[in-house]
This record gives sequence, structure tokens and C-alpha cells, in this order.
Amino acid sequence: MGVISIRSPQVIKSLKRVLTIIATVVLTATLPTALAGASGRRAKLQLRETKLGMILVNGHGFTLYAFTKDSRNRDACVNIKGCLGAWPALTTSSKPMAAQGVSASLIGTINIKGVGIQVTYAGHPLYTYVGDSSPGSTFYVNRLQFRGRWPALDAVGNEVK
Repeated sequence: MGVISIRSPQVIKSLKRVLTIIATVVLTATLPTALAGASGRRAKLQLRETKLGMILVNGHGFTLYAFTKDSRNRDACVNIKGCLGAWPALTTSSKPMAAQGVSASLIGTINIKGVGIQVTYAGHPLYTYVGDSSPGSTFYVNRLQFRGRWPALDAVGNEVK
């Protein structure tokens, strides 16, 4: 029987994959719905310069995502087990605010049963990601998860990949 080095690329890749799965499961199981974007607060949309260009972020500077499984003004994530736990909907307590460069006319809202009022931009329901650890992070942009991709959005509502 051969010896497998813990430093081999295959082992490291497998460990990273397992750790990502574990982190997603733990975060999904432990984060309450209160983290679903901005529960109880008025949402603010702003733009931030990143390595991918100017993208839409929330009031704290964290990347906002669209979901390719959604249709215009329709949240598909809410019907997929575990999806909102990993990709919380950006919610608001009142009319969302638009910072400089964000088109107020493209901001909308939809009511999601059990979640609240979700913010949309150019018809895209908006989400944050529990794995983002710092404002402006683009590491998870266009990630494949829950049978769809998670692009960011630019100022006119186009997907940024």
C-alpha cells in the first residue's frame, strides 16, 4: 500500500472541497434568517470598484448577487432547500435607497413568503453570500451552486462574471 502525502495537490484539493462543504452546511444550519440581508433595516444599494469593475454592493460594501435560476422579479432560491441559508435575500424594511451611480428607477421589491420584502435591481432579486468575509470581495462571483450561477451586477443591471 502506497503512502499519500498530505501535501499532494489531490489531497489539498479534496480537503478544500470538503471544508467548503462543511462551512456551507454549518453556516446554513446556524445563521438565522435575521442575516437575510438587511432584515429590519432600510436597504441601501451602492457601487464599488473591484477587480471585476464597478459592481453593486449593499450598504456595508458587500457584493450583491443575482441568481441565474431566477426569472424577472421572481426568487427561485426560496424554493430550493438550503439556498437562502447560503445566499440570503437582501431584504428591506422600507423603500430601498440608491447611492450615487445607482439608478433608483431600476430598484424594486418583491414579497417573499417567510422572508419579507426582497430588493430587486433591473428585475433581478438580490442576495448576499454568507462566505463573503470582507467588503468588495469577488471570490464567489459567478460561483455554481444550487444548480445556477451567482453573478454580480453592474450599474445598469447587467451580469458581471
